[in-house]
Amino acid sequence: MTNKGNKEPLFSSAKRIGSLLSEEFKKDPHFYFFSPDETTSNRFDQIFDVEKRAWGNLVQKPWDLPEASNGRIIEMLSENVLFSTMTGHLMNGEKAMMGSYEAFYPIITAQLLQHIKFIKQSEKISWRKPIPAVNLLSTSTCWRQDHNGFTHQSPALISTLLSIPSNMANCIFPIDDIATEQVYKFMIESNNVVNLTTFDKNEHPRRLNPSGVDSKISGARIMKPDAEPDFIFAACGDIVANEAIEAIRILSHDIPEIKIRFVYIDALSYRGIGTTNNKLNKTEFEKLFTKDKPIIANFHGYPETLENILENYTERRRLRVHGFNEEGSTTTPFEMLRKNAASRYDLALDVAKVLKLDYLVSEYETSLSENHAHAVKYGTDMI
Repeated sequence: MTNKGNKEPLFSSAKRIGSLLSEEFKKDPHFYFFSPDETTSNRFDQIFDVEKRAWGNLVQKPWDLPEASNGRIIEMLSENVLFSTMTGHLMNGEKAMMGSYEAFYPIITAQLLQHIKFIKQSEKISWRKPIPAVNLLSTSTCWRQDHNGFTHQSPALISTLLSIPSNMANCIFPIDDIATEQVYKFMIESNNVVNLTTFDKNEHPRRLNPSGVDSKISGARIMKPDAEPDFIFAACGDIVANEAIEAIRILSHDIPEIKIRFVYIDALSYRGIGTTNNKLNKTEFEKLFTKDKPIIANFHGYPETLENILENYTERRRLRVHGFNEEGSTTTPFEMLRKNAASRYDLALDVAKVLKLDYLVSEYETSLSENHAHAVKYGTDMI
């Protein structure tokens, strides 16, 4: 499949995960996958080619997916029951993963917090072996609600996990399907931690080299280099990264004399960029983000969450952070971004305002208004 606008081939992180899960089922007879009746919706359904869904009823309809009493795909419309069952499995030293819509993961918040407390205490017990990680695959996210509405929009679990001082949770954001494969390897090899990996289930352009050389979790990496940038654009999340890239293209056309560096953040943990055991220090941060240039960031979740982490590295006056502002509806993809001031034109507006280019401020605001009017009238995006 290709993108009609720029003809870039498109790829699916969710389908890549489905393929990796299938391989896991084949090589590990104790591996289980848990999902609240959303395996197919979240595009993980390739696993049904190699494993059956657990089902105790003897009656099977022709349209049902493969089912068996000993199936290792556990589907039940109760996140609480699934999480409890999965953690019991993990405590036996056997690996598992859980997939769900992003908005419904906060249902298990209290259970997650208790599990993190358990991990913290268990590390003090000499005979307790490491426990395989709680691995949560979070998709059907707040940014794509063309079929669901405001009820299906909540990145709240990200903020919760990043606020826990125990430093036992990673929030990971692969930028494309290549990065997703590296993230999967990280998750499946992790112990004594919670990994929440968030990605869109739809198809997007590939941003990384398929060789995999540059795709390991790094905390943050420069995607568009510039030796002496005027502005730093940063993104954390696949859809918001696409908007940052498009904003840079717009600005490069409209203000070709300015220099913009693009940095992608692929992992966050307590008070830091990176994973729990591999956070950026301030020196590393300044190599990526410079010491004093304006930072315009686009975040998958609530902007304050990323802003608070960035403040551990630099002064707030440098920061202009966009993200999900709890504005939602059943609407088009670009309209969701516009409603939350996280679109390419909203990011470009920051630069135009800093440089006091009133004619561009007016132009970008007009573009936002025109896109809104088009979405309301036709139910599709102009972009």
